[in-house]
Amino acid sequence: MSYREDGGRREPEWMTLGQAAKFLGVAQSTIRKWSDHGRIPTFYTPGGHRRYRRGDLETFLVRSGPGRQQSGPPVLLVDDDAGMRELVRLQLEREGYSVREAASAAEGLAAIEARKPELILLDVMMPHVDGWEMLRQIQERYGVGSIPVLMFSGQVDEAGERQATSSGARGFVGKGFDLDELVDQARAILPL
Repeated sequence: MSYREDGGRREPEWMTLGQAAKFLGVAQSTIRKWSDHGRIPTFYTPGGHRRYRRGDLETFLVRSGPGRQQSGPPVLLVDDDAGMRELVRLQLEREGYSVREAASAAEGLAAIEARKPELILLDVMMPHVDGWEMLRQIQERYGVGSIPVLMFSGQVDEAGERQATSSGARGFVGKGFDLDELVDQARAILPL
């Protein structure tokens, strides 16, 4: 295995799929998808296993990571869970979207006033004002369907999809969703 020096530490030059996923903080399925779409250079062993050069992953992070000025379509992400917001934001930014975050319905409504997004990703379960009520307020202020809204929930909610459709949301991702599914639905609603 080849190594390179990094601040006095020896770091592996090449990474397996699992190591690369951990390095970038995403699921292995996400890295596979990025590789298949040519976003990250991939090398294959004679046995067909994927390998990633550390320098290529670092370049990808600089190009796509936090703090990068995004020029893609503006998306507003509203969720009271800071960890979930970060995961979803990073994934959407890597896809090319410009993402703003809000931790509550009040912050979300203020963010819409400041700059109208082209898509809102809205968590159902939030304290004080839940996602359904925020959706109602958005529609009251801006009109039904004027801003596409994709609802999501980490809770079991079998009626969520029906409620989302009847409430005017463009989609719903329920418990058991993976990040890729949420991003795929967002991309279907707001293509790049």
